[in-house]
Amino acid sequence: MAHDGPGTDRPGHIPVGEDCWPLVAVAGVLAFVAMLDMNIVNVALADIADGLHVSTATAQWAVLGYQLPVVALLLPVGRWLDGVGLRSAVLAATCGFGLCSALAAAAPWAAWLIAARLVQGAFGAVLFVLMPVLAIRSVRPELRGRAMSVPATLGPLGAVTGPAVGGLLLDHLGWRSVFLVKIPFCVLALVVAWRAMPRDGGLRRPDRRSAADTLLVASGVAVLLLALTLAADRPSWLVLAIAAVPPLWWWLRGPGGRPVGVVLRATGLSRAHSAVLALAAGFAAMHYVVALHLQRDNGVSATTTGLTVLAFPLGMGLAGPLGGRLADRYGARPVAVTGAAFTAAGLLLLVPLGDGWSPLDVAWRLALAGVGLGLTGGPTQALVMGAAPPGRTATVGSTVQLARSLGFTLGPALATAACGLTGPGAGVRAGLALAATAACLAVPLLALPSRRPTSVPEKTADAAPAAHN
Repeated sequence: MAHDGPGTDRPGHIPVGEDCWPLVAVAGVLAFVAMLDMNIVNVALADIADGLHVSTATAQWAVLGYQLPVVALLLPVGRWLDGVGLRSAVLAATCGFGLCSALAAAAPWAAWLIAARLVQGAFGAVLFVLMPVLAIRSVRPELRGRAMSVPATLGPLGAVTGPAVGGLLLDHLGWRSVFLVKIPFCVLALVVAWRAMPRDGGLRRPDRRSAADTLLVASGVAVLLLALTLAADRPSWLVLAIAAVPPLWWWLRGPGGRPVGVVLRATGLSRAHSAVLALAAGFAAMHYVVALHLQRDNGVSATTTGLTVLAFPLGMGLAGPLGGRLADRYGARPVAVTGAAFTAAGLLLLVPLGDGWSPLDVAWRLALAGVGLGLTGGPTQALVMGAAPPGRTATVGSTVQLARSLGFTLGPALATAACGLTGPGAGVRAGLALAATAACLAVPLLALPSRRPTSVPEKTADAAPAAHN
């Protein structure tokens, strides 16, 4: 494979023939921190409500205030990042993210906290898109699988360890510590990026058309995410998702959305994006159903439940680096397909367990599914990002991150709906069957080769011209 792969023409790219593994580590740290923040605050909501003298519903916006802008801004941020300096974007986003963490920890009242979380979510959206871009631009093409496995493994690990870390901090240091814990990671990433990344052309302000596109995408995706989040408690809220169609359709048919569609069609990776969404939904649905059933229906203690569910990230963490190495040696697609098959097998084996679950019965099946997700994460990211047209790595990175984020939100909502429709007796099995079905769908989606990538028409691809500084 040639060394002048996609994205090598962008400012801030590491010189050809050189590998900068410290920057790959930065991508992993940022992935861990950004995903950790998606879940760590959940465990502190009651304490936040008490500490700031507000209702639990108001405190819930400490979570939603971060999640909504993260997902809503991914696509506009991807288009914007394709035209700015990578080093400047990493430094600005990491600094802003850490500063907002400090402001959230210092919040004297709820409005301050929610405002800090909303701004932090905007910086978080930039970090989510930067993770795969930073990893793929820091190494030669023949090492992409290994590099992409770092953020692809550490990101989900941050998500699943968030509640455990948050619980420990809450018990010993109080709710403000769940915001402060991310600051040392941000400082470390800033120091390494400042020293290791070449100087670039800096940042640029989005133009007026980009701002209008951002408003359309953000409103549509925010409504969709809100509907999926609320549907986890009441499935009827899914009807709200209809309101997301007009702004997203308007954007997709306009000058801002057409280039994104062209890039995806030209690279032939729509199936890979669908597989990412399916695996994320299957994982999230499984995690939701297993934790709820063990603790609520089987009377297992919270500690034992936490240790049981920990089998999944343990398997994923052990298999992640292996998946990257295998992808570099044998190709990304066969390793991604094998990993998806392991995940599907682990989730399928959970379905016939019935009501007499034991933590050990669940743990080894979760470990198998975790090994599969670890094997498939890096190779799938390498498969998608490696096919990005020159100068469009951030756009493709934003689309795959959006697919994963929607999957994480869609999984629990669909599992709740499945449990509600089938009744209390068969609800758990229906939720697990849904999770397994989603994982099974990912196998053929990854196995079927995409059609050969075609060139992206310059006029369409550059509907929002990048700034070359």
